[in-house]
Amino acid sequence: MRYRLRVQRTLPDLGPRGEGWVALQGLIFLAIFGAGLLAPAWSGEVRLASAAGGVILVGTGGLLALRGVLDLGDSLTAVPRPRDRGHLVEHGAYAMVRHPIYTGLILGAIGWGLAMASPLAIVCGLLLGIFFDLKSRREEAWLADRYAAYPDYRRRTRKLIPWIY
Repeated sequence: MRYRLRVQRTLPDLGPRGEGWVALQGLIFLAIFGAGLLAPAWSGEVRLASAAGGVILVGTGGLLALRGVLDLGDSLTAVPRPRDRGHLVEHGAYAMVRHPIYTGLILGAIGWGLAMASPLAIVCGLLLGIFFDLKSRREEAWLADRYAAYPDYRRRTRKLIPWIY
């Protein structure tokens, strides 16, 4: 536990509100999208099955991310530092995971790679997951500083994958 807190506190801010994290995120999204536009790596029935699974993941991820946006309401911000007038949200999608928008975007990215039959896009989607894990650590340090109830919420709610992680 001590190690985790130290890592969270030592991750760079990348701007007063974490704007650099958002810029890096945008570059990863561009890489995922571009990789998906390359020639498909597989075809036939496998391509059809992966396309169907990919569309399901994109849709599921999109719905989860949208639910996270709606649940945040006026606490929503594009940057990782919480809003000055925001409040801690623990209901809706935030009762399942602490970062449902990130989870939804990861699902959507991997789904895009499957739908487009792009191993590179799938790998970039997995890298997005690692990136969001790091970004969420920086964000959670700010959330713990802002909201006294955040450590209890963190103990009882998984970060990105319900019941697992």
